[in-house]
Amino acid sequence: MALDRIEKLIDKYFEGETSIAEENELKTYFSSLDVAQHLQQYKPVFGYFSQAKAEEFKAEIPLNTKKRNVAVWLSIAASFVIMLGVGTFMYLNTIEEIPSTATAYGTYDDPEKALAETEKALALVSEHLNTGIESVSYINEYQNSKNKIFKK
Repeated sequence: MALDRIEKLIDKYFEGETSIAEENELKTYFSSLDVAQHLQQYKPVFGYFSQAKAEEFKAEIPLNTKKRNVAVWLSIAASFVIMLGVGTFMYLNTIEEIPSTATAYGTYDDPEKALAETEKALALVSEHLNTGIESVSYINEYQNSKNKIFKK
């Protein structure tokens, strides 16, 4: 009767349907000395748990905390030096001469100079405007082609 129950519990165990109490029953059965001959093959499976329970890890793990602290402080110091260098570079390269008030607001005392600057600005605007108009001319070709295909 007990042997039939153990065989059913083994089947349930390998199907993953046993409870904790049933698994403990299997462990106690296979840890005893009177295991049936045809069930000897399962003894290492259930005997492993009692053997693993007795094992202890006794090796020491060396902790190298001082090296980590040195590396952390070195990385912080390097970051600070880099930030200081970038800040100094940016500060020294952004200092510009303060423009005079006449050119700062775009006003000129000399009318000829004002005319020359205005002509340069208008030429620049005209150049960019002509570039934009050239790219829009393709729309007219598309419109003509569409009108040929779909006659109104």
